[in-house]
Amino acid sequence: MQPVIPILILAIPLAMFLLLGLTGHKMQHRWAGIAGTLGMGVTMTLAYITAFTYFFSGSPDFIDAESHTRLQAVIFNYDWLAFTESLVIRLGFLLDPISALLLVVITTISFMVHLYSNGYMRDHHGVWETGFQRFYAFLSLFSFSMLGLVVATNIFQMYIFWELVGASSYLLIGFYYTKPSAVSASKKAFIVTRFADLGFLIGILILSYYTGTFNFTDLTSMPVAGLDGTYQVSLDTAAGIKDLFTSSPAPLFMGCSVLTWALVLIFMGGMGKSAMMPLHIWLPDAMEGPTPVSALIHAATMVVAGVYLVARLFPLYLMEEAALNIIVVVGALTALYAAIVACTQIDIKRVLAFSTISQIAFMMVSLGVARPEFHHGLGYMAGMFHLFTHAMFKALLFLCAGALIHAIGSNDYTAMHGLRKYMPVTHITFLIGCLAIAGIIPFAGFFSKDEILTATMGHSIFWYIWMSLVAGLTAFYMFRLYYLIFWWKEHKVHEGHHAPHDQPWTMTLPLVILAVVSCVAGFVPMGNLVTWNGHEMFDSVDFFTNLKALDWSVAAISLAVAILAIILATVMYRKENPLPAKMKDAMPALWRWAHHRFYWDELYMFITHKIIFGCVSKPIAWFDRHIIDGTMDGLAFVTNKLSYAIRGLQSGNLQFYVWFYLLGALVLGAVTAICLL
Repeated sequence: MQPVIPILILAIPLAMFLLLGLTGHKMQHRWAGIAGTLGMGVTMTLAYITAFTYFFSGSPDFIDAESHTRLQAVIFNYDWLAFTESLVIRLGFLLDPISALLLVVITTISFMVHLYSNGYMRDHHGVWETGFQRFYAFLSLFSFSMLGLVVATNIFQMYIFWELVGASSYLLIGFYYTKPSAVSASKKAFIVTRFADLGFLIGILILSYYTGTFNFTDLTSMPVAGLDGTYQVSLDTAAGIKDLFTSSPAPLFMGCSVLTWALVLIFMGGMGKSAMMPLHIWLPDAMEGPTPVSALIHAATMVVAGVYLVARLFPLYLMEEAALNIIVVVGALTALYAAIVACTQIDIKRVLAFSTISQIAFMMVSLGVARPEFHHGLGYMAGMFHLFTHAMFKALLFLCAGALIHAIGSNDYTAMHGLRKYMPVTHITFLIGCLAIAGIIPFAGFFSKDEILTATMGHSIFWYIWMSLVAGLTAFYMFRLYYLIFWWKEHKVHEGHHAPHDQPWTMTLPLVILAVVSCVAGFVPMGNLVTWNGHEMFDSVDFFTNLKALDWSVAAISLAVAILAIILATVMYRKENPLPAKMKDAMPALWRWAHHRFYWDELYMFITHKIIFGCVSKPIAWFDRHIIDGTMDGLAFVTNKLSYAIRGLQSGNLQFYVWFYLLGALVLGAVTAICLL
């Protein structure tokens, strides 16, 4: 493939950012929106061409004809910084199964958000939001950053764009900078993710120090399973990696290998970006940004960066069982925690935010349980499959939430109820999104979720039961939200207010498109497109391949769990009744803790304000102010007093100088005489 199209995929969003950022204030709002949307539309088209060429062209550059193995292709790679002959940072474009998949996901969701924002970012009277052009500039910057991240040829290039993603998300979350809550949310997101990224950077430095390379093609040369079940590095792996992981004894620190520490620290960066516990606290507050931002950042792009990071380095993680076990535990705890909290939230965007945390954790668990000996690494494929399907239906749900908020003027579901009669298109598309995320056949989430549960079953029955419980809670809280918005009781239109209605075509068209994709995306034969080692899982594919490949013993159980959860939500929330209040009263402590997010924010406030600021920072500040500053002030005081005391020595009186000269000479003579005697 010629590098022209890949270069344009990165150059167009960057050019749109510069154009709208520097000259957008001179454009009319409409033309700024059109320019940004067209730019992303062209980028999406080029990304589709690139992905389809990679997956379906059959080019020997992309697939080995004999083994049917998909290859990593470096389209271009330019030297940027050279530390040594082997340690060189390059900027390039890496095309392989997961980067091609993410090109499709990012550009699709970003284009839908660009189109949707043309309607969302103005009120019912057609008045545009202040800073509309700036908003589109930030969207373009974010899209450029994410695209640069997923096509990075080396881990340091990924880190550069990783930080750029953090900066652009800070700008988007804090778009309403006149609102203190938005400013606070943007700072919270920035600080928490920067703390996580410190671990990521340390992990990169450790890994590159021992391996002598930043390049993914060197770091992720596929390991092969040995006869004893252990994983050995393949013969074409870079020499530095072989020396590190096959030497005896391997470098150790606190009982763990250097590779374990490096991979856990790198995963720490992924925990921050993907909002895994305990670094999840920024994501619910990030809802302060415009709703299209929530769809872009929290549905398909920024939050999946952590999943993509683990998937990109998966061959290395296979070498360290401890690191994979940490990923499983963190993911499973986060998934259950977020699902429980989502059952008690009132703000519809916060319900979706905690749902995102839970679903991203689902993907992490899937990667953590993936092993080549079980269904050819099914967990890896399932995690990336769920990344793809979840992006579509979660973006749909967020954009539907934006349409509801735009119509009602509130995020609170208590201001809604009974909207199915007023907003039929939003109602149907939201219902499709709920069915997809609940895992109801034949919607997209059914296929990807059940592949994850199958992979989990193959790894541990305990984690299978755990994740099945999370899947049931997901179906329950999503249909709780659905019924409370569109059913429960009749909607009352207050006097002097317009009745709610579906939004203009710029907002409705993305909903319809994403709803259609959510219906059919589950039939994509992901097993032949994205696998951990590039090998195709099916000998032949057709429309029903995924149905035939399912483990129906697992699928039937998970489908039954989802249906029971939906029935329970229907009984409790379809019509107004006392059951929810009774359940709340039956478990008041659990409800209170879940409603307050298990007091994680309060815990962080206690640690930062009471312990760090109160017990650590205040004594240090006192020592600095009274001891350090006091010592310096004392020296200055003594110097000042002494200078006043001896200033007469510089009086300018010549006789005074002669007198002191004579006195000094006499003293010096006397001392000399005494010494001679």
